Amino acid sequence: MALKPDGTYHLAVGSTEMGNGSVTSHRQIAASLLDARADCVAIINADTDLTPYDTGTFASTGTVVAGQAVALTAAALRDNILDFAARHSGMDPAACRLEDGSVVCGNTWIKLSDLHAFGTKAGHRFEAKRMFFLTPRSVAFNAQGIRLAVHRMTGEVRILHSVHAADIGRLINPMQCRGQIDGAIAMGFGWALTENMVYDDDGRMLNPALRNYRIPAFADVPRTDIYFADTYDTLGPLGAKSQGECCINPIAPAIANALASATGVRFPHLPFTPDRIFMKLGRAP
Repeated sequence: MALKPDGTYHLAVGSTEMGNGSVTSHRQIAASLLDARADCVAIINADTDLTPYDTGTFASTGTVVAGQAVALTAAALRDNILDFAARHSGMDPAACRLEDGSVVCGNTWIKLSDLHAFGTKAGHRFEAKRMFFLTPRSVAFNAQGIRLAVHRMTGEVRILHSVHAADIGRLINPMQCRGQIDGAIAMGFGWALTENMVYDDDGRMLNPALRNYRIPAFADVPRTDIYFADTYDTLGPLGAKSQGECCINPIAPAIANALASATGVRFPHLPFTPDRIFMKLGRAP
């Protein structure tokens, strides 16, 4: 990471953006530690010619592993800038701070662009590099609650109320976290209620296209009340834990438990399609 001549920042991260919003999170993490706006941090990622090595964006590592490397790097660059500003102004480093595109040392304000020019003349480089690894690492927790109705004559299942709670530490981007959970819940409903691969006696899949392999449409997914635990993790960047794929895990079990409570019958196999429910309810005592 480096301070640019115009007073903005350049950040190079090896991890890949796959639609999970890690680029936004990394900019937010860096900006938070540098007391800057996220749009002041230009980021380049996943280009092996221009970025450091990354082990891969998998297992929910985008925020907690690469993000922690960003946090450590931003903190090191902040200290680099403040140390030079203190020497330049003859102040104690403890009396200097970053604020709104400037360094404030006592009563003296120095624009970052001017500080960069002073540093260039003095042969100082405003750069920092840091690494972070997968361990140690905290665990996130998710819980799902479902209230549903079952039509005993047709086997139809209707979701009446859906509630999800997540402990993912401090939320770096609350809207992004909420959207990721909403998407996981939608996929979980598909796994639990509609998505079913059908094979003939010769092992050929009979529904290989989305026209007859049913995934939930927007109208099929009920609204979910989403709650976040107010926790702060000591290992993750700025108190964040991983989120990623884990929020899909409790959806199908919650539906299975609600079905058992509603009917008195345990349905052990996904998906809970009307024909499967009808067949078991018809044989139930």
